Amino acid sequence: MSGSGRLLNILGLGFGLAGAVGGTIGAGILRTPGLVAAQLPSAPLVLAAWLVGGLYALLGAVCIAELAASLPQAGGWYVYAERAFGRRAGFLVGWTDWVAHCIGLAWVATTVGEYGQALLPWPFREGAVGAQALALLAIGLFTLIQLRGLRAGSTSQELLSLAKAVAFLGLVAACFLLPVAANPPGTGLAASLETVTAGGWRSGVVAMVLALQAVITTYDGWASPVYFAEEFSAPERDLPRSLIGGVLAVMVLYMLINLALLHVLPMAQLASSSLPAAAAGRALAGPLGGHLITAVALVSLLGLINTVVMAAPRILYGLGRDGLVPGWVTGVNEGGTPTVALLITSTTAAALVLAGSFERLLAMGAVLYVSLPLAGIAALLALRWREPELPRPFRTWGYPLTPLLVAAVSLAFLVGTVLGDRADSLAALALVALGYGGSLLAERLAPADGSG
Repeated sequence: MSGSGRLLNILGLGFGLAGAVGGTIGAGILRTPGLVAAQLPSAPLVLAAWLVGGLYALLGAVCIAELAASLPQAGGWYVYAERAFGRRAGFLVGWTDWVAHCIGLAWVATTVGEYGQALLPWPFREGAVGAQALALLAIGLFTLIQLRGLRAGSTSQELLSLAKAVAFLGLVAACFLLPVAANPPGTGLAASLETVTAGGWRSGVVAMVLALQAVITTYDGWASPVYFAEEFSAPERDLPRSLIGGVLAVMVLYMLINLALLHVLPMAQLASSSLPAAAAGRALAGPLGGHLITAVALVSLLGLINTVVMAAPRILYGLGRDGLVPGWVTGVNEGGTPTVALLITSTTAAALVLAGSFERLLAMGAVLYVSLPLAGIAALLALRWREPELPRPFRTWGYPLTPLLVAAVSLAFLVGTVLGDRADSLAALALVALGYGGSLLAERLAPADGSG
């Protein structure tokens, strides 16, 4: 393949949509409807929460689409922060983003290991070693696929995202087409609405905020195409379409899944279930239904692993090319894959898997992820003010109201996350400071002429 030592410009709208869908939809949608229903025991309000969360993600995509089309460079959020606020701000955002990706990759791989182990014959279902082996196998498999090059990686992403969409649509169709027992009295829409309003509208607002936190988290990942901006053949056209179209596709799918679950499960059962999709599967097909839901979750998570294994190395590659980390991480093979950055990312994630329990790191990663969209919106506002002449093939709809609204919600979400988990928020801040300190030390130890 041509393109030795550089990224390839071969991606199009199909990959962009697959990346947005694959980076967003994980196993969370199989679990989160229960958390939302526990806060809002009313079908109309549950659906409203998912619609509002989708609109927030759509507005965010509209904002970031302007940056992606204007600055089509590999690396994601850090590209915009560096352009707007300087090299050190760019490094902080890039380091934060890469660390969060590694933590997320380790968690998703561990979840794949646990789900996969549950489908194995009985002697292999016990113990953490088997689950860890499956997790490492998943990371290794997708690392090998990416090492073959961008064409192999993008094809696997498109196929896995298609399989994911078909699996969830099959679940929706089964919920509506297969016979289910009638819901017991007192679980209809009117009864559940009375339950929600009985505590007063103030408690209802608090419940809606808590529900939206879960919903917004489940929509997270829609910005995945921006990490590959430099590899699109027509980024000024296809990146905005990928971001906006991807969010719209996910919104439709999430609404259909919630409608299907509400059709099968009584509100009380939906609200009390830790995995409502599995409960719906068992209601439709008995124990076999639960196994089928586990298989759906595995397909969904494998697509997410592929997205992260592709995206995270582009962050390191971009940071290295801009001199923010050592330049040797920028090695690219003939297939257009940043091989050194890929191996560093996969090795880091594998080490986290082997470390075992990393709930603390996962909580820290959640705090880091919440801060990234806010950094992007700040960069959008700053660049509109500082560089009005910057070519903008796509301009944010409703500027400046749209980015200000997204910024307000993102800031409120960040504050709520920090206040809800102060210990892990401080630990996340310490992790960012550690990376920043390492960057300053590397600058001080670097040769004066910039060599090495």
